[in-house]
Amino acid sequence: MGLIEDARNVAREFELSSEDVNQGVKEFIRQMDEGLQETGKSLSQIPTYVTAVPNGTEKGVYLAVDLGGTNFRVCSIKLHGDTTFSLTQSKVAIPRELMVAKTSQELFAFLAKQIESFLQTHHNDHFEEYHQKRKAGEPVTDEHFFQLGFTFSFPVHQLGINKGYLIRWTKGFDIADAIGKDVCGLLQAEIDALHLPVKVAALVNDTVGTLMARSYTSPGKTGTLLGAIFGTGTNGAYVEKLHKVTKLKKTEDQGGYDDSTGNMIINTEWGSFDNQMSVLPNTPYDDALDKESNNPGIQMFEKRVSGMFLGEVLRRAILGMMKDGKTELFKDESSGTKDRNSTCTIADNSPLYEQWGIDTSFLSIAHEDQSSGYRITRQALSKNLGVDAASSEDAEAIKIIVEAIGKRSARLSAVAIGAVIIATGNLRLTAGDALGDGQKPVLEAEVVDIGVDGSLVEYYPGFEQYVREGLREIEEIGAQGEKRVRIGIAKDGSGVGAALIALVAGGREKE
Repeated sequence: MGLIEDARNVAREFELSSEDVNQGVKEFIRQMDEGLQETGKSLSQIPTYVTAVPNGTEKGVYLAVDLGGTNFRVCSIKLHGDTTFSLTQSKVAIPRELMVAKTSQELFAFLAKQIESFLQTHHNDHFEEYHQKRKAGEPVTDEHFFQLGFTFSFPVHQLGINKGYLIRWTKGFDIADAIGKDVCGLLQAEIDALHLPVKVAALVNDTVGTLMARSYTSPGKTGTLLGAIFGTGTNGAYVEKLHKVTKLKKTEDQGGYDDSTGNMIINTEWGSFDNQMSVLPNTPYDDALDKESNNPGIQMFEKRVSGMFLGEVLRRAILGMMKDGKTELFKDESSGTKDRNSTCTIADNSPLYEQWGIDTSFLSIAHEDQSSGYRITRQALSKNLGVDAASSEDAEAIKIIVEAIGKRSARLSAVAIGAVIIATGNLRLTAGDALGDGQKPVLEAEVVDIGVDGSLVEYYPGFEQYVREGLREIEEIGAQGEKRVRIGIAKDGSGVGAALIALVAGGREKE
């Protein structure tokens, strides 16, 4: 058996059939419902206490801050009321000593100081007017305060739209006395100590922000149903009927929320879908990756979908072929179809031999390579992986496996998207529509709008087309239903999205 057939056999291990997709959708919906009823399930289904999405007509100036890692970003967003906005921002590195400070007050005082500096630089008139009113003893109303959305990318137990208790630090932060405290309260206390005209109105998850940003900027009048991230990680947040979120009634110390809309945005945390592996596909490469990861048995969906893991799945598949004595990958004792006179060598320090050694960008290069003799992939093998003088057949074999891994990721993404569309009843297809050929024109009122962000969906070749192919194969969606799904890029969920959540939390518009 030749090398190309060997590669096709490996690729078949990553196939996700129509039956697999439909089975996945049914299980995803079951786990969604389970997560709405009880905490501690595979799908966390976290209530965000955000109960409305914008429609693009909102106006005003709102603030957003983003503590996502080693940088702190402060933004002001001016909403123009016509689905457009303008953004002003500044970014500062968090000093290392503050990431491991003795008290949380030191870190949050630094953050408040950055907000003060930003207001003095970009909103000085407002800043000075507020302080003059304070000094003169004049009454200060809510209209004098900026509403702020706080994107805090660490695990929190959220109990209200602006109340969330830190569970643990990650990303190099370690400030023990902050654990178990309300992070919005910590930031507000330091803002108040500086007498700033700012109210921390909302604690923001960036996936929820993606949903909000898309809903404000999307064309047409249909509110956005789902915001989804397909990048280094993957997650989704969607609009759910409030009466289905039955675990809210069991939550103690819960903050208030506006129930007049009858909706609440739910943060699914779908990276952990089916951790029990009842329907997710599995290969020896997935299995080995999981066992050697820092969180075995956790985030099993994410480990098959997101950009952080696809390169490692490929690396393990390549190594599996190299170790197979019968396979001719990167070997020169070759058949006549291999390039003559080539002497393929692999550097001793090749990233092929290192965990996480292959970046997802390599998959993108190989996937879209249409060059003669797969010259571009061969160059990437040499430059990125230390594999010199690979043959065109070697490169073609790699491309075959890459395509299978990328396609599986996109089809699994379709499982999550399709499940949310079906579970929320937003498609409203007739039986005839679901069986139709997709030729019927789509009315604006029938559109299901989805906002997406992340490197996979934005840059990976053919990712959206593979997702759509998967959606068409879902029995309750079909060709006609897939045509109704509008997918659009929604940038900056932690900035624009956070500001929009502050708007909704504030419950009013202000210029």
